[in-house]
Order: sequence, then C-alpha cells, then structure tokens
Amino acid sequence: MSRLNVGNLYNENEDGAPSVVGISTFSSPHYFIPPSGTEAERPQNPSEGMIRFNTDSGSLEYYRGTHWENIIVNNNNLGGGLNGIGTTASTQGKGTRAFIAGGLDPGVSDRVDYITIDTFGNSQDFGDLADTRQRAGAVASRTRGLVAGGFAPGFTDTILKLEIASTGQTGNTGSTLTQSKNRLHGCGNQTRGIFAWGNPSSDVIEYVTIGTDGEAVDFGDTSYAAEGGTSVANPVRAVFAGGHTPGSPVTKRDGIQFVTISSTGNGQDFGTLSSTPLQPAGLSNSTRGIFAGGYVSPGSVLNTIEFVTIATTGNTTDFGDLTGTRFDMTGSSNQTRGVICGGSAPGLTGVIDSLEIASTGNAVDFGDMQVPTLGNATSSNGHGGL
Repeated sequence: MSRLNVGNLYNENEDGAPSVVGISTFSSPHYFIPPSGTEAERPQNPSEGMIRFNTDSGSLEYYRGTHWENIIVNNNNLGGGLNGIGTTASTQGKGTRAFIAGGLDPGVSDRVDYITIDTFGNSQDFGDLADTRQRAGAVASRTRGLVAGGFAPGFTDTILKLEIASTGQTGNTGSTLTQSKNRLHGCGNQTRGIFAWGNPSSDVIEYVTIGTDGEAVDFGDTSYAAEGGTSVANPVRAVFAGGHTPGSPVTKRDGIQFVTISSTGNGQDFGTLSSTPLQPAGLSNSTRGIFAGGYVSPGSVLNTIEFVTIATTGNTTDFGDLTGTRFDMTGSSNQTRGVICGGSAPGLTGVIDSLEIASTGNAVDFGDMQVPTLGNATSSNGHGGL
C-alpha cells in the first residue's frame, strides 16, 4: 500500500484538479470537504459517480449517469424556527416536514405553509410560490417538493420546486406537464413523481424525475378520464381513487386504479371505494393508503375515512371519521401519522386533522393553518412513497 501525505493538493495552472487514480482512503479524524456549489454551477458534462455538495438543497449529491441524485442519510427529520409564533407552532419540534401550498383563501393564493407532522400545532409561514395557483398537484422526495399545474388563473402546465429543508420562495423548474390543467393528483417515490387525471377531464398519467428539471413524460392512461379524486403511494405503487367524469349527467367514480411507479403503462383495477366521493383527501405510509372526506352531492358532505393495503388489491375498509365533514382538502403523512389540511366544510376551513395510520379510529385536531384555505397542494419529505 502506498501513502500520500499532503496539506494541499491543487493544479498549478488552476485549470482543473489533479486525478488520484486507484483505491484511495482518507484517514483524517476530522473531515473531508468535497466540491460545492449551486445547481446552476453543476459540471456541464458530468461523469457517472461524481460527488459534490449542493448548496441549494443543503445535501451531498452524486451523478447517476442520467441525473444528479441527493445522498440521503435520514435527513427527513427537520426542525423549525418559531419566528415569533410561540409554542403553538407545529414546527417547534423535529420530524417529517409537510408543506401546504397555494389554494383559495378565497382568492387564488401563492402562500406556502409548513408543519412538522410529528409535533401537533399550527402551521407556520414557509414562503411564497413563484406565482398564485389553486388545485395543483404535489409530489416530493426527501429533499425536494414539486407543485405542478393548477389554475393560476387560467390552466397552467408549469412545475414549481421548493427545497424542503429550507424556507423561502419557490423557483420555476422551467419544466412543464404534458397538459395544462388543475385538479390533478400527484404521488410518487424518492425518484419519480407521478401525476394523473385533471381538469379539463383527462385520463393521462405522466411522470417526472424529481431530482432533475426535466419535462414530464407520458406514463400511460387510466381506464377513464376523471378529475377531483385523490392519490396515495408506497415505494412501488401509485394509486388513484374517486373523482368524477364531467358530462350530462356527471359520472361519479368509486373506482381505484394503480400503476407500478418504476415502469410505464396503463392503470390497472385495484378495487372500489365505499361511495363516490368528489375531492377527498389522500395520504399513506408504505403499507396503508387512506382516503378521507369528500362530497357525494352539494348537500351530502362526508366525514368518513377508509383505507386500503397498497401492496394488495381490493375494496376499502372503514377506518373512522374526520373531526367534521369536509371536501377539497389535501393530505400528507410520515410513516406513522397522517394530516388532512384545509378544505370546505362547506365554507373555508383552516382545520388540520391528525390520524394514526397503523391503527383505526377517528381523527383528532392537529392545529390550524395560518389562513382557511381549500384546494391546496400538500406533500412531505417522509410520506409513504419514501
């Protein structure tokens, strides 16, 4: 074995670093400083295996040959400052962070709230979207959240990104969905975000690679066009449920369909819901998918919660009840707890409900959003797809 002991190693002409070839070990008891920079400063022609520190996301990343991937070591447990709110804020503790973006309050909003799912309390200000939008779709990896589509006003196909570990304004990825629409439903795993359905009524399923700024790509189709449903996922499957197909009369849907996230193809039958809910909430851990609330008709708003086991197929089973009847809200989760945010009761509400996914039973009060809002987009850095 050879040994090289140096204090500094650099290229005399400063036109690139020397290469250390072969098997190399670092025996310092202190630290190693890799190259660092923003996403914009990434190498233009990277080679597979390159490692650097991304100052935008605050994490190490490596080049997989097709895109840059964050190196994650259980960093989904985040803390939050109180920013003068006091101990009523959910973000006083550490744990999985969920963001709640956009919506109607009653105008179209650009506000982003966040909570720590492990810690009960009210939401806190995260920052602002790059534009106003409502009823967008949301997906997230452990480090990055995407907010796609929506009504801004006018249907939009743009995809916005936020770095979950930081706070502040979101940026535009420069990428677009295959269609401009709202009421689309997002879920996914650490690598892929899957979006399905939407208004104008669509049967399209599409996907993005969350770690890149690439365009959405066609995945397949569901067996019918729909909007106003919901979605859940584990690391293998994405599941879409409920909603309606516009027409005269409107066709309300009780169907559940699934796809395998790592592949492409059309939706397959999973089972049915116990009713035909419009605009319910969805959330999941890696085992169970939860569907909550929604409305069957303008005078019939639901408070019911039901669940499926994502790895199997079959109809839903009763879980319990929300703290009240609600629709047009969104859900998120970590591996043990789900939260259901905002919505209409009817009438705007800022209520956040909480439920323990592994058990069954009624939801309890978690806290309140900063402003009563419906039609928001929600995800977390610790949901069931991760």
